[in-house]
Amino acid sequence: MKEKKEKQTAAKENGNAKKRRGKMTFVYLAMFAALSIVLVSFIHFPLPFLPGAQFLEYDPADVPILIGTFAFGPVAGLFLTLIVSVVQGITVSAGSGPWGILMHFVATGSMALVAGLIYKKHHTIKGAIAALGFGALTMTVVMIPLNLLITPIYTGASVEVVAKMLLPAIIPFNAIKSVVNCIITFLVYKHIVRLIDKTF
Repeated sequence: MKEKKEKQTAAKENGNAKKRRGKMTFVYLAMFAALSIVLVSFIHFPLPFLPGAQFLEYDPADVPILIGTFAFGPVAGLFLTLIVSVVQGITVSAGSGPWGILMHFVATGSMALVAGLIYKKHHTIKGAIAALGFGALTMTVVMIPLNLLITPIYTGASVEVVAKMLLPAIIPFNAIKSVVNCIITFLVYKHIVRLIDKTF
């Protein structure tokens, strides 16, 4: 009888712990999403050394998404990307409309998914470096066909014009943006994850 009660108590405590972890995970994801929107609202600027790319602006909004991905997994990273893409697309970047939302989701989502899957299997410093490296590469490569398909739709430029901008502007921009955000993520994620672990 006593053993049965102890098992029931343990099961109840385990259930409560899972609920608490679920609530805390949601809270942290909401915080990361909010931080991402705040960052893109206050920090965004073109890279003047890239010719003809004034419409492309660097922002560090992907950093909280990548940290959230490392902390809670690739699915959480995609969820964060979706929320941030939609909120940013109807507020800070409303001018780009639904196409901007789609491009943001595919670009950041592909990077977060690849980085998250690699880091989940290789939970080490080397794994983090590889995850972020392949994540940045994925985003850069994915944005090539995406720009050729979608940029002409919402900018009015022809495919030929966009294609001519790939090497001097679009590809370097996406490479620089993704690499810089991945470096920032690598420098800060361990400190933030330690703080998160203390609350679980």
